[in-house]
Amino acid sequence: MTKVEEIEHAIDSLPPPEYRRFRQWFLERDGLAWDRQIEADSEAGNLDFLLQEAAEEKKMGRLKDL
Repeated sequence: MTKVEEIEHAIDSLPPPEYRRFRQWFLERDGLAWDRQIEADSEAGNLDFLLQEAAEEKKMGRLKDL
């Protein structure tokens, strides 16, 4: 049995309150990892193309105000 399979089995064995607690922890952890990746991509300039596309769309009058 692989480590992932062991983890899956352990998760499947959790009673509902512990599963909800685990799920909340995992979602928070996943969200923080996503935030760190977005920040790193932004600092590295990997998202600059989005700013350029938005500026072009605004110049052509194709953006809607929020």
